[in-house]
Amino acid sequence: MKKLIFLDVDGTLCNDAGVIPESAKNAIEAASRKGHQFFLCTGRSKAEITEEVLSLPIRGIIGAGGGYCEVDGKVILHKVFDPEELKQLIAFLEENRIDYYLESNQGLFASKNLKKCLHELTLKGLEADSLEGQVRLGRIQWFLDLLIEDPSRIDYSDVNKVSFINQTIPYDRIHQRYHGAFQMMRSTVPAFGPNSGEIGMKGIHKKSAIQFLLDYLEWDQADTIAFGDGPNDLEMFEAVQIGIAMGNACEALKAAAKEVTLKHDEGGIAASLEEHGLA
Repeated sequence: MKKLIFLDVDGTLCNDAGVIPESAKNAIEAASRKGHQFFLCTGRSKAEITEEVLSLPIRGIIGAGGGYCEVDGKVILHKVFDPEELKQLIAFLEENRIDYYLESNQGLFASKNLKKCLHELTLKGLEADSLEGQVRLGRIQWFLDLLIEDPSRIDYSDVNKVSFINQTIPYDRIHQRYHGAFQMMRSTVPAFGPNSGEIGMKGIHKKSAIQFLLDYLEWDQADTIAFGDGPNDLEMFEAVQIGIAMGNACEALKAAAKEVTLKHDEGGIAASLEEHGLA
């Protein structure tokens, strides 16, 4: 039977430098030629997905941690914030000097000091014009280029997730305030720091989006596989028949997985696809 395969992006499909290993590209292309279908299933919003990723033979995208889904170029699900609730959330972040970016299909909209904050976190005390400093900044330049700093361009009715980079107050304080009103989780980007996080629609996660997609496609859950590495992939594994954790995955996901494969840069995706006779 043909399989429907869900791919997390950061730390799974892409390595720590944001690059897709050639082994993964080749295996995905080979499996696609055999008729297996791929969907991205990522915390990234569509505007944050690079051309390298989109150039793969994927049929669709689950993005924004489950708040967005498209199939064959058609949007079948898009959950967005209530504009007034969003503005109140932004006011809280700004009052507490927390940098953030608003995620929408129209782009990523950065708070006033976000780029400065990301530079400091990336450099970790190095001079920007030093060789190592230039290398580090070069690794995140693709993301910095996506950030829009013009607040007049924000459509508050189109925002599906908020990511915050927090160096000022404990994450738990934010979680306690908004847990129950929104879907709260710690950031999956280690460089952002332990008090950073993501805020999405209440009750929306990768599991809910996969279930919606399977109903839409009339696809049997028994013929589904997912690859992941982080805590936000726990719900994704609950929605599929076989959850495969990368070798670099967090311990909680490894414990929940049916299988654990090699790390991303060790050819983990390729090894598993080949092992299952898919590539």
